[in-house]
Amino acid sequence: MEPKPAKDVTRLLQGWRDGDRKALNALLPLVYDELCRLAHFQLRNERPGHTLLSHALVHGAYLRLLGTKPPEWESRSHFFAIAAQLMRQILVDYARGHRAAKRGASVCRISLDDAATMPRRTDVDVVALDDALRELSRIDPRQSRVVVLRYFAGLALEQISEGLDIAPATVQRDWTSARAWLHREISRRT
Repeated sequence: MEPKPAKDVTRLLQGWRDGDRKALNALLPLVYDELCRLAHFQLRNERPGHTLLSHALVHGAYLRLLGTKPPEWESRSHFFAIAAQLMRQILVDYARGHRAAKRGASVCRISLDDAATMPRRTDVDVVALDDALRELSRIDPRQSRVVVLRYFAGLALEQISEGLDIAPATVQRDWTSARAWLHREISRRT
C-alpha cells in the first residue's frame, strides 16, 4: 500500500490537472524537500563554481511546470520524473548558454558510469549527453525513461521497476544497454 503522503500527492496532482489551484498550492509544501533533493542530486556533477543553486533549479522547474498544461499524472513518481526532466533541461540550456559564451571552453562534465552512486565528474558533457538521450528516446523510449529515472531522478532500479511496472531484470538490462549505447554515441559525437 502507498504511504499516506504519496496518496495525498497523487490526489493533489490529479486536482491540479483538473484545474484546482488550491490543490497546486497544497502540493508544493509536500513535494518541495524532495524537489530540492532532486536538484541537489542533479547539480552534483556540475563544474566547480557553477552558479545555479538547488533552490533556483527547483524554482525554475516549478515555473516551467506552471507554464504548461499539467500532464495526465500517473502517480507521484511520474511527477518527480517530469520534474527531474525539467531540471535536466534547465541545466542543459544553462550549459549551452555557458558554452556559447565561452565558445566551448570549460563545458560541464558528468559521469555516465555508476551515476546514481558515484558523485564524481569524468569525461561526458551534459550537452552531448542530452543530445544522445534525445536520440535514444526516439529509438527506445523505455530505455531513455530508465536513464532519466536512474541518472537524473536518482531512483534505485527497484523503484524504477515499480514505477514503470516492469521486472527488475528488465530495468537492469535497459540500464546496462542504454549506458553502453549512450557511451558509444557520445564518444562518436565528441
